[in-house]
Amino acid sequence: MKHPAGIIFDCDGVLFESKGANLAYYNTILAEFNELPVEETDHARAHLCHTAASPQVLGTLLGEDRTAAALDFAARLDYRRFIPEMQPEPGMSEALAILSASFPLAVATNRGTSMPEIISHFNLGDHFQTVVTSRDVPRPKPFPDMLLEAARRLELSPKDLLFVGDSELDQAAAQAAGMAFAAYKQKLQADVRFGSYAEILELLIGN
Repeated sequence: MKHPAGIIFDCDGVLFESKGANLAYYNTILAEFNELPVEETDHARAHLCHTAASPQVLGTLLGEDRTAAALDFAARLDYRRFIPEMQPEPGMSEALAILSASFPLAVATNRGTSMPEIISHFNLGDHFQTVVTSRDVPRPKPFPDMLLEAARRLELSPKDLLFVGDSELDQAAAQAAGMAFAAYKQKLQADVRFGSYAEILELLIGN
């Protein structure tokens, strides 16, 4: 893998361990529609809640006929109530401070309106030049739209960027965008794999 000119990070599973927050969020919506919650042991549906954009998640969990109503209810939820359940990845903030001194950084996430509050709550705004969400593009990951928009905002070619993600959706989006892909804590097809932020710093910054 060649040295990147900039780095794009996924949010859930890369910046944060957020499975608990995601399940709490979607289960609050399911309860409003008198549906049983998604349990952590229901791996397929829990993984969906962790990786996909809300229209896809709610369409799958509630059916297309209730998706619009569920999205309307979700838009009225104050996501700040779920943020305390999000756990920053060890060393993440410190690593971003170091990386941002050498690289332009961005976020590309299937999250929507919750991202500004998350960035603010964890004081990450100074590290990222731009944050692209599912609200900013026609199609969420696994389509490449989000990564291409981040590249446009960074004024860099996709082939000169590295995308750090943790899911099949991330891998597919990077491939479709012609962007190098780093798998974070996952055994996915990737140009490079990282098990920690210390490993990211070791490879990209060195001693």
